[in-house]
Amino acid sequence: MAWIRGTAVTLFEKRQTGEDAFGAPVYTQVPVRVENVLISPLSAQAAAQTEQLFARKAVYELHIPKGDAHAWEGCRVDFMGRSWRVCTPPLLWQEDEIPLRWKGKVQVERYEQ
Repeated sequence: MAWIRGTAVTLFEKRQTGEDAFGAPVYTQVPVRVENVLISPLSAQAAAQTEQLFARKAVYELHIPKGDAHAWEGCRVDFMGRSWRVCTPPLLWQEDEIPLRWKGKVQVERYEQ
């Protein structure tokens, strides 16, 4: 029996679908369901630190499940009926050294479309 359980989120991965007339890559957002993501609110201190380092107003921290191979940085993530954007690079740990079911974390800010 698991005491801590994550929730499913929708990650919009950026995939290159071609190039424009100037040779710059063109990306499309592809929705992918990721199970067992742990969501926690940021403390005021962590939010202030993220704002100082990245000039972003982070609200939540998402803990990435072990075995996940998606590219999270800069992607849109939907959960709790809202859209969010990953605003920090992933902080990953060695999977075999962590006793829980998560291998790393990212922070997200509110995403206005």
